[in-house]
Amino acid sequence: MPDVASMKPKKDDHQACPCGGKEYAACCGRFHAGEAAPSADLLMRSRYSAYVLGLPQYLHDTWHPDTRPALQDLAADPETKWLGLEVRRHEGGGDAATVEFVARYKQGGRAHRLHEVSRFVREGGRWLYVDGSFPEKAK
Repeated sequence: MPDVASMKPKKDDHQACPCGGKEYAACCGRFHAGEAAPSADLLMRSRYSAYVLGLPQYLHDTWHPDTRPALQDLAADPETKWLGLEVRRHEGGGDAATVEFVARYKQGGRAHRLHEVSRFVREGGRWLYVDGSFPEKAK
């Protein structure tokens, strides 16, 4: 098993960002490099990109310590191919926010959709993922 803590992005900085944004370096790449995401929706997008790129350390670091799994549990599944992200809504005020999204992926040759309403909090100037609920299957 590879050392998940040392995995680096496999993305060229000038290619389109996996989250659907602009160039990777100007979009999620800056957050993966250590810049704090200024909003919960941008953190959520950067976490999606981290799943696409296989960055378990970033996922671990941006997960609230009260709810985050062990680092080794965040290793990328080589059979999962992420296909796209749709952010449906972002609501927040102060240091709490929710982001609803649908992420499409393929696993074992079958297409799937992950529809989640995620909760985020800002602590020490940084947004953190807390947990999510899963509405009925996305349409």
